Amino acid sequence: MIFRTTDEDGRCAGLVGGDAFGPGMYKVRFEAGAYWESLGQSCFFPYVEVVFTISEQQQRVHLPLLMSRFSYSVYRGS
Repeated sequence: MIFRTTDEDGRCAGLVGGDAFGPGMYKVRFEAGAYWESLGQSCFFPYVEVVFTISEQQQRVHLPLLMSRFSYSVYRGS
């Protein structure tokens, strides 16, 4: 398990790389509640979990998460 914090642009570059990122199923958990709490606000979803599959060795993955206090959307970016 790896823990990271996003940068000022909301990105988490180099989360997993090299041979460690091979074909398989992965899960990313975004701690939405902690984020909103740090801003002094409440939210409806305390976390967002995204499960996805990788079919090729070292396949590049970009998972944009768009989030408000009461909704979220995630998709495979380019």
